[in-house]
Amino acid sequence: MSRPRTSLGVPPDDLYIDPEPWPRIGRPPKHDVEAWTVTNDWPDGVPITDAQLDVFEAWFADLFDELFGPHQ
Repeated sequence: MSRPRTSLGVPPDDLYIDPEPWPRIGRPPKHDVEAWTVTNDWPDGVPITDAQLDVFEAWFADLFDELFGPHQ
């Protein structure tokens, strides 16, 4: 025997947030990638720390050697 469900009713008007609709069930809608706009607003030189450089070299040394030649 199942318990009867309780109705929550209508939320009060003075809530701080607006309730969002439930997520759509099923496949997500297809996006038209032709209509996308890609912008690059990064500066020409992006500053990094020595620690960040060490991490990149540790993880991507083989890839960097393949792309740019062996380490000198």
